[in-house]
Amino acid sequence: MAQIAAPVAAPKRRKNLLSDGQGTLAGILLSPTLLVLLVVVGIPIIMSVRESFFAIPSGVDENGRRFTEEKFVGFYNFTSIFANPEMVNAVWGPMNRLVNAFINTSVFTIVCVSLETVLGVAMALIMARAFRGRGLIRAAILVPWAIPTIVSAMMWKLIFDSAGVANKILGQTVLWLGDGPQSQWAVIIADVWKTAPFIGLLALAGLQTISTDVYEAARVDGANAWQQFTRITLPLVKPALVVAVLFRTLDTLRMFDLPYGLIGPNKYSVETMSMFAYQEARNLRYGPAAAYSIILFLYLVVIAYAFVALLGADVIGDDELKAVSAQRKRQRALNKAQRRSGGPGAATRPPKVRTTITSGESPT
Repeated sequence: MAQIAAPVAAPKRRKNLLSDGQGTLAGILLSPTLLVLLVVVGIPIIMSVRESFFAIPSGVDENGRRFTEEKFVGFYNFTSIFANPEMVNAVWGPMNRLVNAFINTSVFTIVCVSLETVLGVAMALIMARAFRGRGLIRAAILVPWAIPTIVSAMMWKLIFDSAGVANKILGQTVLWLGDGPQSQWAVIIADVWKTAPFIGLLALAGLQTISTDVYEAARVDGANAWQQFTRITLPLVKPALVVAVLFRTLDTLRMFDLPYGLIGPNKYSVETMSMFAYQEARNLRYGPAAAYSIILFLYLVVIAYAFVALLGADVIGDDELKAVSAQRKRQRALNKAQRRSGGPGAATRPPKVRTTITSGESPT
């Protein structure tokens, strides 16, 4: 009898956690939000990148009229930052205006976020305790964060006025709203007052996930309050705290409304990169303004990458996605090990199974 080889189909691959139709549904539900983000974020970024390679020439044409049309200048808007710098004299001494704005932005970010983190964790520890009137304390702490930034700037402007409350408390006249180091401290104080409750709120969410049994076991083992804070509270609240610090860092790096409303424009001691780019655009220098915005954007990308890659900031926080990603990594590692031991493709090609049947018989 002639034998016919009937190949048996390879077994179907096991579906992962996201292949049960939820991915399609999630895409449909997220598509309106992604469309809005494309319109209000993606398209402006693309237009800014395009604008950074154009500029309006200075001077007049052969007819004695000023140039009004943009021309392609390549990377001139970026190279002119150091080739033809605009020098200013501020707190850090005579230097390039963009460099001064970069230093101001970095200093505000480091000082403000550091103080906000310390105060925010302290607020969270207070709000996490069980005492009478805890709800009122939580509401009072969150009030500064709920106030719009420009309103907060106007309020602090009255406080830091030459005849304001701050000078009356100090008993001397300090020109907080002038152009000097004191104006930097005015911005720092106002920013810390407003946004420290944000870190406190996210830190409180992390504290509430810690079981009280852990602290009871630590007390039984003889751990004091400081040891409980450094060895239990901080490590367990770190994921939420790192994400909070990341959000505040990115928000402070693009600070604009608070120093602009509190101190005012063209004050080089508090001028940030966002303020500098805005002033350039207001003076109809759209090409340089776009170039400065791109530099700030790249600065934000580097900082965000450092937080995610080096500090392990869990921005997404999706356990299902993390489980799928971990499973795929384990499978790739297993496939790589099997290829090394059994030859190329040993882990990916299933063995071929053939069944022989004779005529008149049905396959089993």
